[in-house]
Amino acid sequence: METMKLKSMTLAVSLSLAAFFFQSATAAQILIPPGVTFQTEVEGMTEYKLANGLRVLFAPDAGKATTTVNVTYLVGSRHESYGETGMAHLLEHLVFKGTPSLPNGQLTQEMTRRGMQFNGTTWLDRTNYFETFPASDNNLDWVLKMEADRMVNSFIARKDLDTEMTVVRNEMESGENSPFRILSQRMRATAYLWHNYGKETIGARSDVENVSIDHLQAFYRKYYQPDNAVLVITGKFDPATALKAVHQYFGVIPKPTRVLTPTYTVEPPQDGPREVTLRRAGETPLLGSAYHVPAATHPDFAPLSLLMDILADTPTGRLHKTLVEGKLATGVSSYLVPTMEPGLAQFLVRLSNDQSPEAARKALLNGLESLASQPITEEELKRAKTISLNGYEQILNDPVSLGRIMSEAIALGDWRLFFLGRDQIEAVTLKDVQRVANTYFQPNNRTFGQFVPTQKSERVVVPAAPSAATLVAGYQGRAAVTAGESFDASPANIEKQTQRFKLANGLQAALLHKTTRGNTVNGTLLLHFGNEQALRNQKTTGEMVAGLLLRGAAGLTRQQIADRLDELKANVSITGDATGLSVTFQTRRDQLPALLTLLSDILRKPTFPETEFEQFRTAWRTNLDISRAQPDALARLALMRHGNSYPPDDIRYVKDFDEQLAAINSVKLADLTHFHQQFYGANHAEFSLVGEFEESKIRTILPKLFADWKSQTNYQRVAMPYLVKPATSMQIETPDKANANYLAALRFPLQDDAPDYVPLAIANQILGAGGMKSRLADRLRQKEGISYGAGSSLSASPFEPNGGLSLYAIYAPQNRQRLQQAVSEELDRILKEGVTQQELDEARNGLLEAAKIARTQDGALAGALASNMLLKRTMQFAIDREAALARVTVEQVNTVLRHYLQPAQFVHVYAGDFAGADKKAEAKP
Repeated sequence: METMKLKSMTLAVSLSLAAFFFQSATAAQILIPPGVTFQTEVEGMTEYKLANGLRVLFAPDAGKATTTVNVTYLVGSRHESYGETGMAHLLEHLVFKGTPSLPNGQLTQEMTRRGMQFNGTTWLDRTNYFETFPASDNNLDWVLKMEADRMVNSFIARKDLDTEMTVVRNEMESGENSPFRILSQRMRATAYLWHNYGKETIGARSDVENVSIDHLQAFYRKYYQPDNAVLVITGKFDPATALKAVHQYFGVIPKPTRVLTPTYTVEPPQDGPREVTLRRAGETPLLGSAYHVPAATHPDFAPLSLLMDILADTPTGRLHKTLVEGKLATGVSSYLVPTMEPGLAQFLVRLSNDQSPEAARKALLNGLESLASQPITEEELKRAKTISLNGYEQILNDPVSLGRIMSEAIALGDWRLFFLGRDQIEAVTLKDVQRVANTYFQPNNRTFGQFVPTQKSERVVVPAAPSAATLVAGYQGRAAVTAGESFDASPANIEKQTQRFKLANGLQAALLHKTTRGNTVNGTLLLHFGNEQALRNQKTTGEMVAGLLLRGAAGLTRQQIADRLDELKANVSITGDATGLSVTFQTRRDQLPALLTLLSDILRKPTFPETEFEQFRTAWRTNLDISRAQPDALARLALMRHGNSYPPDDIRYVKDFDEQLAAINSVKLADLTHFHQQFYGANHAEFSLVGEFEESKIRTILPKLFADWKSQTNYQRVAMPYLVKPATSMQIETPDKANANYLAALRFPLQDDAPDYVPLAIANQILGAGGMKSRLADRLRQKEGISYGAGSSLSASPFEPNGGLSLYAIYAPQNRQRLQQAVSEELDRILKEGVTQQELDEARNGLLEAAKIARTQDGALAGALASNMLLKRTMQFAIDREAALARVTVEQVNTVLRHYLQPAQFVHVYAGDFAGADKKAEAKP
């Protein structure tokens, strides 16, 4: 479970994340049970209403192999009273503790057994719970029965509150480690004098620690009722069967007699600039500026959302050009969260230690509050609209997220608002954008983070917003988008449908055609280059080359590349290091040839602009400064360096922070060009496509783009053999960090195709990889209440016998001894008692169902096809792996577990403010 965190998005993107358009059965096509009424249908989404007030939305899509169920309750931190901050979020945690019919962890245990992806989130105006699972009538029936059950029958018990309260407190401590997040919260708290939007959703520590169980139960009974909830079902399901089940399970819940009182606190107009300075241990300077704006349903919100992109987008935004390209800052972020009541537009700027906060402040405020003398242009507005509307279209073609994201529009008052939001974006004029800039981005409406405010007493009155009902009255929407095919995502069928071929230079290709929503296609390109000797002292240079490819190529600037990708409706990600490169992309069928041509230019003809090179280095140095004080980064680095016996010039050597900084500073611009010329090529590469495309065109264009591209350096994969890491325990002090990190590692010689791998993977699932239902999670979170996040992971190389088991947990520094004892006892217990048949069955089913879900994601499937070619594998490997999972016995799991799991051989790393925790303990009376 998690609180809903701020995202770097404007209204257009925020609402586009919910703007899905699906074909669905109309009310006339299915039998509607008595007591259920058809409400409306817009762009393929159908709404029904039960007699008890529950609203139900259907968006079926036969082209997906999964179903998503999302229940949204119209209650968030906005609804909390004095002394009750964090109650909505704490309740979200307790609802997972079960009901009389699902006691003792059975609720999460059953979801894990069924291979479901599930969670809950709490935000300002709503709380939601969602599950995504392999489509089947049985799974859907169970989920609907469970959600109806916990709507009114959850325990909300004192014993669960006692342990979960400390888990939430640990989650709170985790957030305390980020100065960026804390400054944002402090600015919101300063901007709001009275309204609950100024309070953190996770709540005040004292409120969470002292919450009354009676008050929590009353809060639950008040808001967790059918007339305050909206049920959304998306993906593959039969509407008639689903509606019957909804009526069966939810329809029997009585309509409550209580009447909910709307929130009525109105934030008064701000009467002058405000400023907050945060002083605590940190890494690099941060600046911020925030402005009150209308609610998301107000007409001004659409132009405001576009204005945010115009100002703060990377790399096209005005603030990016002024601050980052002007070397006054290393990064700019903006946040405009759609809210039910008047909200906040927020800008945050990150600086390196050698950049002037005063100069950055002056440039930031000038860029925000002088727009009357520096008007927005038509070109800027057009670009912002393109970005926003592309976001709508891309999400439109990805129904798997619909059920989860719909919560945001529901929280605003009506699910149809996100369709209307798209229409409003299209209708925004330059005059609208300029007007809202002049109206709201004024000094007297500003809250500045870290610096002294300027003095001004004028007030800005934020106008009231019309009701959602008024805005959507008579709204019809557009035609629904045609769905994709019902594709059999079994390994056997994927193998049958995949076409493979090889270019003359050695590039291998795999093509899997399938009809997709919106004619989308996903692809992966993997490049491999270099050898152990040639790559000496090239690690940092290789990483820089990969990071700069999208920042200039073939005569195009970074901005022009970004604009071209928007024109092609494409998403592209390029990651890599000195040994290889991974390119993943998504676009539409008609844009694919042009995108491949652009990618070829980016990969083959990078220009490495000097300004981008310097920006990249500055940002990298800033991130290093941040990492030096972060417990998680310090723990990871210590674990990676321990037992690393390679010389400093070796590609496998792990540099400390000082060595990394020296390497960054030593790289010359000419080094990047030389590295690219010597190493890059497609003669050792894999290319894959999944989705809509013309195979004949791909077979024609691929050789033209890549067949003559060969690396000038002989390629031989750099081996990563098993290295012994001597057992030890390390402690790292991180002053003034409320949250501590624990990492542990155990290395052993194991390859991923070895007979022992499958039973060990099941053991790992039971120990800590099974999410909330695992030995470590049960002990550290459910029983002890020590950790918000704890678990284990198993790694095994596909190339050589080199594997390992890792443990992790976050916790408060004062709980270190409790953590150590609990982990030690759980390792001893699983070795002594072994695993049970029930645990084996649940872990096996969870792994099988997770693999099944992964194959339904086209991007992940494209990546798997490319990796298989690298490893000289086909989907037969997946078939054999699933067969091996089916054969595993309890005896095999326990035998393998006892062979590999040697607690005395672990390397343990503890990073946190342990000295500070000791001082606090000593200071207590």
